[in-house]
Amino acid sequence: MDGVKAAKRRKITDKSVPNALAQLPEFAEDSHMYQSLLEMEKRLDWTMNRKKVEVQDALARNPTTARTLRLFLSHTVSGQLWQAGEAGAEGVNFETGQGIPAWSLKVEGRLLELPNQRARDRVSPRKFSTLIKRMIVELDRDPTLYPDGNVIEWPRGPTIQQPLDGFTVRRTGDQPTKVRLIVYLEQTPEQYKVASDLGNVLGVKEESRIGIIQAMWNYIKIHGLQDKTDRRRIRADDYLRPIFGGEGIMFHQLPELINRYLMPPDPVVIYYTINPAQIPPERPSAWDIEVKMEDTSLKNRIMVTVQSSKDSTSDLTKLDDEIALLSQSLHNSHTKRQFLQSFARDPANFIQTWLASQSRDLESVLGSGPSEGATIRAEELRRSDFFRLPWVEEAVAVHEGLRLASRGMQ
Repeated sequence: MDGVKAAKRRKITDKSVPNALAQLPEFAEDSHMYQSLLEMEKRLDWTMNRKKVEVQDALARNPTTARTLRLFLSHTVSGQLWQAGEAGAEGVNFETGQGIPAWSLKVEGRLLELPNQRARDRVSPRKFSTLIKRMIVELDRDPTLYPDGNVIEWPRGPTIQQPLDGFTVRRTGDQPTKVRLIVYLEQTPEQYKVASDLGNVLGVKEESRIGIIQAMWNYIKIHGLQDKTDRRRIRADDYLRPIFGGEGIMFHQLPELINRYLMPPDPVVIYYTINPAQIPPERPSAWDIEVKMEDTSLKNRIMVTVQSSKDSTSDLTKLDDEIALLSQSLHNSHTKRQFLQSFARDPANFIQTWLASQSRDLESVLGSGPSEGATIRAEELRRSDFFRLPWVEEAVAVHEGLRLASRGMQ
């Protein structure tokens, strides 16, 4: 583990070539090419780190996309006069309900597949019930004749419910019925309707809260409404003055101000007619509705990219370790080369200098032992200037204080 941590702490200078070796004519060209590669690697690492931060930010914000929800409405009938034929009312059983004229309304929905989507990027489609918050079916019928409920509501409960592809409403009757279907969509991110006062200024009718704040900020930048002296202050123009309620506001007040102009979005309203006296259409009626939702396909591709990036990072780390080891070996070889060259030029002087260096190292090692004065060289003791150093006076005072204290204790 220590070796791995040390490898992670290495900097780009750990892979540099010694300056003395780089200046040699026989290595000048290769050293220049190697330094160019190091600079390129530095720029590439910076770019990769920046892209990694952008990818992590994209994952944190949950990428969204607009999909098409196709809503199908159809109906079937049973027990009608044109179905009963000659039997008529004689075949009606009021105890079991068999033969009583009735109809069933079926509401279904599914997401349309994206065009030109790769097979490996496809995910299992979401059920219709997960794409709506609430659905209301209103039947235009006389409640005195049909008291069995003319308003049917499906709310999504707080508990986990089984996802459904559609809903079926069954009612008795043989009269034409007008149906009003109200659907409240489940969208990601949450969408809001913008009040006309603000929406006309920004050109936005319905958007997420972040999108509306971004639209406001773009309007401020385009029209130069940010105060040049105090950048935190936003000045109002003729259009924003009624919204701000003054000549300007502070930047941190924008979200609170925008929240005052946000309202729940309008539901999707669909009208449908059921006529039991006629044969139901063979094909259901369809409506296309745009729904904003999380882009799971893009998120999965990003996750795959991040995973492959981790594998590539591991391989790059191993290569960096190998380059660092080779660079360290080059440093050691250069040190040995200088050592042998110095010895070859002047053996006697080299031996004397080397012995003096070893002697100083030995005295430093012995200084950790119990012997007194072993860390002070003899020639330094002979110099009077040695005892005039700044620390001598303090050392003598400390030594005498310790000596007197030990004598007092005795």
